[in-house]
Amino acid sequence: MYFRSTGLGKTQLAGKVVEMKRQGDFLIMHVDTIEPVKWRIRAAMSFRDLATVMKECGKAAIISFLLSPKQWFNKSPNHPGDF
Repeated sequence: MYFRSTGLGKTQLAGKVVEMKRQGDFLIMHVDTIEPVKWRIRAAMSFRDLATVMKECGKAAIISFLLSPKQWFNKSPNHPGDF
């Protein structure tokens, strides 16, 4: 997983989701970045945020990505370029 932020300029962070848990009315997602710095990033998602994610996942382009057998076995996906 790659991360970019307008606050970090062109810096790209590489990381992975390590945990999700419920805390009150939120789902807390923990992401560990591993390059170029080692950070633990946390995101608190409300029900409305999760509903937005689910709605976006219903788009044809996302569904075709999820159902593509190529994605299931792709051990080293191509970099997405400038995102």
